[in-house]
Parts: sequence; structure tokens; C-alpha cells
Amino acid sequence: MTTVETPDTLRRILDYSSRADPYPLYAELRETPVARQEDGSYVISTYRELTDILHNPHLSSDVRNLARPVEALQRPGTPAFINLDPPEHDRLRRMAMRHFGPPHTPGLVPALEPHLADTVSSLADDFAGKDQFDVVDDFAYPFPVTVICRLLGVPREDEPTFRQWVNAIIESIDYNPETDPKEKLENGRQATKDLREYLGGLVEQRHGRPDDDLLSRMANDDGPDGRMADDEIVATANLLLIAGHETTVNLITNGMLTLLRHPEVLQRLRDEPGLVVPLVEELLRYEPPVHIIPWRAAYSDVTVAGTPIPKGSRIMLMLAAGSRDPQRFHDPDRFDPDRRDNQHLGFGSGIHLCFGGPLARRETQIALTELARRLEGPRLLADPPPYRRSPVLRGPIHLYVEQS
Repeated sequence: MTTVETPDTLRRILDYSSRADPYPLYAELRETPVARQEDGSYVISTYRELTDILHNPHLSSDVRNLARPVEALQRPGTPAFINLDPPEHDRLRRMAMRHFGPPHTPGLVPALEPHLADTVSSLADDFAGKDQFDVVDDFAYPFPVTVICRLLGVPREDEPTFRQWVNAIIESIDYNPETDPKEKLENGRQATKDLREYLGGLVEQRHGRPDDDLLSRMANDDGPDGRMADDEIVATANLLLIAGHETTVNLITNGMLTLLRHPEVLQRLRDEPGLVVPLVEELLRYEPPVHIIPWRAAYSDVTVAGTPIPKGSRIMLMLAAGSRDPQRFHDPDRFDPDRRDNQHLGFGSGIHLCFGGPLARRETQIALTELARRLEGPRLLADPPPYRRSPVLRGPIHLYVEQS
């Protein structure tokens, strides 16, 4: 396959004016599964090629393997394992998963369910009597941070500060040096530093004081791989907080937006609560919270779909384009909660498959079920709603709804 440069299509996808509906542009992009850009980077947009490259051992997640350093990708402190390669990635992920999920801690998410249900119910109580409310500010945004703070063992009174740090860090992720003020990047770096220092203090307090929270478990566990260093615990907690919070906010908000656009499915969910499980999987395909992995690096020369990619090249993975690839999914632009064989890319694939996926799924299932049950005659006040700036973590910044 001949490499074709498609800089205009990618530029339009990244432009804010396309945020409300990038999917026609994704279809255009898929016409060239592997497209070389003017700056020497490569964009991959089709399902088969995405899954192949995500499982390719020659693909690196370590920014140090990029031939051209990218300032916006440089982060202070010890990198989280999502930004490392095997064997270091595998070691740290194993150590984190000992305390976060199966097989060593299979009951973590189920044990959180009463807290999830209570939090969702309390938030829904607050807007039950309102004619209008914002799904984001009043519901989707406070819910995951409350859960993550409980999981980590963070005091509730510190949650507002956490939100400020999260906002600054998320805003800096899609920093564009050509259009954005330098302060945007600096604010994100300062927030990252402040957050790491705070988490480091919590970890120090946990040494020799075993408890049920995640920070305590990681600080006091000597498993087969040894004990995590404090800076590694902080990096893991930071990853869970930032990635876990923002993706869950977007998944819940995108989910409610999709249900309000498909009232027949919303009614089905009211009548059939069990529908929520396949429904959330379809949301992860149809309106995913993560649209783009903005970079990977080639360890060595690789060939994808007949296109040679030189060592050190930056590779951009268009996950949301792959999840609507008609070569993989029948009628991909239709929202179908009864879809079979739904192996979407909503949480990525390969060794970097989102390790917080089970928690995000359950949070969203509980949230959407409760919203469907509680809301009376809900209607969107603006469609499309205003979106966040980021094309990477895509979701509405507000979702205003009125009810009867």
C-alpha cells in the first residue's frame, strides 16, 4: 500500500470545530489506513492495522524512543507504567494489579459497589427536584473522583483540590504550541508536581500501617516482584486518578447524551436494567471516552499495511476511527446495544489495555441505570452540547438537561 499524506484531514479532526462530530472525518481518514504526515509522523486509523500495531512488540510507549523529542510529552517525575515498555512495564503492572483486580484481588470492584450506588443515589437526589441540571457538573464529574479518592484513601476534604489539579493536567494534555499560551503547559506541569508531592506524603504515612486502601496495600506489600518504590506508587496512583477520572466522566456523559438521542433505548434501559451491560460496551465502541492515543514510537523499522515506518517515528493511533471501521463492524454508525462480537477499542488493546477498565465499566453501568430510572421526561437543552477542547479525551464539557 502506498503511503499518502493526509495532513488536511488530521488537521480538521484536531481542530475544535470538528469536536462535536469527528466521525465523517474518521471515515475519510480510513481511506488511507497508514498515512504519513508532513512532520514525518504516521497516523493509523483502521481496525485491523490498529489491533496489529497495538500488539506489535516493536512499538514503544516510552517517549525516550522518539527520534524527535516532543516538549508537550515530557512529564516530570517517575513515569507511570503506561509510559514504559517491557520488562519494566510488565513488572509494575503486575504489582499494581495484585491490589486492583483479578486474580489476586477479585473482590475489589464488587466490594466498592455499595459505595458506588450510594454516591450515585446521593448525586441524583441533589437534582431530583430541579427543572434543569448539568449532567457533567452535577453528576458525572464528582462521581469518579469521589470513588478514586476512596479507593486510594484520600480524605474527602481534599477532593476540591484534586479537581483543580485534574483540570490543569487534562487541559495540558492536548497542548498546541502554535495556538495555546505557554501557561497552559506550565499549569499542567505544576499541577502534576503538586499532585505527586501530595500523593508522596500520603504514601509515607502508610508505611508500617497496613489498611484496606490502595496506597496502603502497595506501600506495605512484598509480593513476588518485591515492593514498589514510593515514586512508583505515586506514579501508579497519579495514573489511576487522572486517566480513571477523565475517561469515566466522558463515558458517563457520552452515554447519557447517546441515550437522550435514542429515547427508545433509554426506555428499554428503564424496563430492562440488565441491558446496561451490553449497552456500555456499545458506548465504548460508538462514543468512546478516549479517541486517540496521541503517540507511540517505533523501536525499529516496522511495516504496517505495506507501509514502512522508520525507527523512532511518532505514530498516532485513531482508536475511535477503528471502532467504527465498516470492515470490522456491521453498520458501524448505528448505536446498537444488542450488537454481537463487539470487540471495540474503547479501552485500547494489547499490553496497555486500560487496567482501570473494570471499575470504569461498573461505575458507568450503575450511573446510567440510576439516571434512566430517576429522570422524568429528560430532554437536551443543546444538541450538540459544548465539548472539551481535547480531541484525545473527547466528551462534553457541559450536558444541560431539562426534565418534566
